[in-house]
Amino acid sequence: MKNIVVIPLLVVALILPLMGCGTVANKDGLAIASDVDYGKDDYQKINSANNELGFRLLSKVDSDEHGNIFISPTSLLMALSMVYNGADGETKEEIAKALQAEGIDVEDLNKANASLMSMLHDRSEDIELNVANSIWLNDHFHFQDPFKANTEDYFNAMIEEVDIRDSKTPDAINNWVKKSTNGKIEDIVDSPLDQNIVSILINAIYFNGNWTHAFNEELTEDRPFYLEDGSTKDVPVMTLNEKLAYMENEYIQAVTLPYGEKEDMSMNVILPKENTSIEEMSTLLTNENWQAWKEELTPQEGTVMLPKFQLEYETILNQSLEKLGMKTAFNKDKANFQKMIQEDEQIWISEVKQKTFIDVNEKGTEAAAATSVEMKMTSAPIDAPFIMEINRPFLIMITDHSTDTILFMGSIYNP
Repeated sequence: MKNIVVIPLLVVALILPLMGCGTVANKDGLAIASDVDYGKDDYQKINSANNELGFRLLSKVDSDEHGNIFISPTSLLMALSMVYNGADGETKEEIAKALQAEGIDVEDLNKANASLMSMLHDRSEDIELNVANSIWLNDHFHFQDPFKANTEDYFNAMIEEVDIRDSKTPDAINNWVKKSTNGKIEDIVDSPLDQNIVSILINAIYFNGNWTHAFNEELTEDRPFYLEDGSTKDVPVMTLNEKLAYMENEYIQAVTLPYGEKEDMSMNVILPKENTSIEEMSTLLTNENWQAWKEELTPQEGTVMLPKFQLEYETILNQSLEKLGMKTAFNKDKANFQKMIQEDEQIWISEVKQKTFIDVNEKGTEAAAATSVEMKMTSAPIDAPFIMEINRPFLIMITDHSTDTILFMGSIYNP
């Protein structure tokens, strides 16, 4: 097996039925044009919002049949940021609220996204992290010039006019998604497409890198994993003996498993104490608390026993986003996207769907995600070596250190 970590991040497709320039998963896809006006550090205006969006969403989305959840806040934020350019009035305010980005105007949000994309683009040789945006427009409609310019310039989005009725159009969209996620998400739209679709906006992020400290395959063995219902199952568990950033308090154990020689990205694994459930952890797991806990992470010799697992996840995010305050965008009578298309048509979001995949093994991690948004018309230091046996439900976060941005996060109940 090739010693790589592959994480094609969340693809967000926003489908706009009635009431961009294409990029692919290559390093240049992240590059923002040199004449676009933004500051290098503008990403700092949204990195905390991105992380808080993830923490809040994690407690509100539905789990799969095994109880697992795996999401990407970054891709959702980028896709909804593109939509934000077409929103107005209460709808615009509510999208900002859901994104935890209240008080940030459109121009600043665009600059922050451009800055974040550029920062993510700046990776070491042994970590590949790419972002791609595309917008598929029903050829019966026309984007307003500011919306078109902003999505092309700040998000490097490809805009492609398509015949919604053409049976080849779903294939073209799905092939773009498949290529942008290195084949891990094969489709985001069904065929045939709803004839009321105005546009589909897609964001894809792809990550490929090495564990800094690979797990020795010879140490992997079946061990019991304790499920929430009190039963147990045997799962293959990997073992790593290494000096790692570690912390422990009355609620959790947490360890950082870095990627790459420069360790500029990592997976953080959080294991609630035996008397603390993930649900109880959800009330404590805010960006503010996580930032405080990270300060307690100190290099320590220890042993990590992490399940080797693979899962696929799919969920509809409408209700979760409504719980975060984004309500009128889903209401065909009240949604206000009058800054998006030139035609005098009422459009709204009918569905937000996310599909993800992750494979954690001795060499690293392989993951992918896809989200579609359909819019229609009308702790204290420990001296002794620590032991962290992850044998019950746990949390994971994959973080970019240069921007302190959580790209992936999940609750693993049944690996």
